[in-house]
Amino acid sequence: MESINSIVKTSTPEAGILQVSLNRPDQLNALSQEVLQQLSDLFHEIKTDTTVKAILLTGEGKGFCAGADIKQLVPLDGLQGLTFARLGQHVFNNLELIGKPSLAAIHGFAFGGGCELAMSATMRIATNNAVFGQPEIKLGVIPGFGGTQRLARLIGKGRALEVCLTGRRFKAEEALQWGFLNDVTTPEDLLPRAIAILKEFTQLPPVALSSIISVIHQGYDVPLEDAFELEATHFGLCCTTADKQEGVSAFLEKRAAVFGGK
Repeated sequence: MESINSIVKTSTPEAGILQVSLNRPDQLNALSQEVLQQLSDLFHEIKTDTTVKAILLTGEGKGFCAGADIKQLVPLDGLQGLTFARLGQHVFNNLELIGKPSLAAIHGFAFGGGCELAMSATMRIATNNAVFGQPEIKLGVIPGFGGTQRLARLIGKGRALEVCLTGRRFKAEEALQWGFLNDVTTPEDLLPRAIAILKEFTQLPPVALSSIISVIHQGYDVPLEDAFELEATHFGLCCTTADKQEGVSAFLEKRAAVFGGK
């Protein structure tokens, strides 16, 4: 699945980890319709590729992603804008619910659609000089790739309203305090830290990982009774796996579990 020259570049820095890198550095990795479609196709492949255990999202050049491609926004009318927003939401939803842990490793900046892409990942870490924002209000529009909803769920409605209404930028330390980021590190340590986190995930049982991601996301906005039922169903699913048997046996035998992914 490795590619080098594509506008979405892929590589394998460690066994089981697929690095997906936005590769339009001259355009600050802006999200064009072509980039979104490539991401959509790639996420579809990753979902069924058993060799991929975890996903690392990065951006080439000076920053992670500056947002949607403004040149493609210019001609959009109401219907075209609706279609474009739905495309971005569809792609990012596919990443969020892909069933495998993903981590956005952010350097430089993540604005607009780039910030929304990072929010759709399972985890986010950034360099200590990284800057974030949802500046769409200054273009006369709003975040359209899920930003208004994911941001409110990550940092609370009040802060999300402030960020989206003002279009102001916020720095990495502030993002960490708000719970937007999971960790902040130096530019030199960003990729090693990201790979180390994801490497731990590759050693864990994939069915249980997938279930946790699904239950937390899908159960977040449903009545508690329904969420409990969803949790119980996935617990039962995990109990059918060989990895559950291995995990329990290893615990009782006081040894490290070796999960086979079944």
